[in-house]
Amino acid sequence: MIEKKIYLDGVDPVKLFGINNSRFEKIKQNFPKLKIVARGSELIIKGADKEIAKFEDTLNHYIDYLQGTENPDEEQVEELLMGNGKEVLANQTVSGNVLLYGESGKPIRAKTINQKALVKSCEKNDLLFAIGPAGTGKTYTAIALAVRALKHREVKRIILTRPAVEAGERLGFLPGDYKEKLDPYLQPLYDALNDMIPSKKLKGFLEDNTIQIAPIAFMRGRTLDNAFVILDEAQNATVNQLKMFFTRMGKNAKFIVTGDITQIDLPDRRDSGLLRAVDLLKNINGISLVYFDTRDIVRHKLVKYIVEAYGREDSKINDEHDIDKNNK
Repeated sequence: MIEKKIYLDGVDPVKLFGINNSRFEKIKQNFPKLKIVARGSELIIKGADKEIAKFEDTLNHYIDYLQGTENPDEEQVEELLMGNGKEVLANQTVSGNVLLYGESGKPIRAKTINQKALVKSCEKNDLLFAIGPAGTGKTYTAIALAVRALKHREVKRIILTRPAVEAGERLGFLPGDYKEKLDPYLQPLYDALNDMIPSKKLKGFLEDNTIQIAPIAFMRGRTLDNAFVILDEAQNATVNQLKMFFTRMGKNAKFIVTGDITQIDLPDRRDSGLLRAVDLLKNINGISLVYFDTRDIVRHKLVKYIVEAYGREDSKINDEHDIDKNNK
């Protein structure tokens, strides 16, 4: 027998447990082999590992249903608590393009055409490239897919990684030890996770390595089974780093590689492994490439115009370079 603490995902306990705890009593009745104690926004579960896993699946489906409807149907609630969550959720049309419900019940959706394309491609392929400019939601959508897969027990862990490459700064001059120097480079990944997972639950996942965040160099020598792995800022990974990363792929693994080829911070942009990888792997079955563009930018409206302006400037410089090269 084991004991496990479960943090409730952004749902009102009153809505979850029902008036006078009526739904909570049904939950306990449907899992007689477990001891279930509610304490505010936490549940303490005691019982066999398999029974707890079954309970977590049911609870996740139940919470997804409650967050996707204003007026829960008691018959559907009963079906959910009996373990028929997938069937009930399949008939629930309210959620639309919702990938999951984040902190405080916030719905996290694939909003743009290419975010939706990434979601669709993820259903059919195990290695995906999401390439495009800043602000298009590449990484955010990828992390949402990873959190959803973990929540639905499709994988056992999430691994998020980035190259530790300075963008004009010098890593060695930052204060602190090695981890403290690297954490600022990984902060965007923490920010996305904080949007999607309650803070206490996220802290637990990080402490028990269910979610791991590390520089790409830390991937060497590992075999990543039953994992959803995201390599962010891949334009700053070298050819050898990307080759090493791809060969970490184990059984039941899903890999998403995100990058922006217009923001390569390596001393020589020709060293970018992302450019080489796309060219080498684009025609392999099971690998998908999704290209994002300025239509997908979901940040401030000015970001779109800034990206387009720099894009025009880059094209002008490249054209001038080609003319000079041809005249030699």
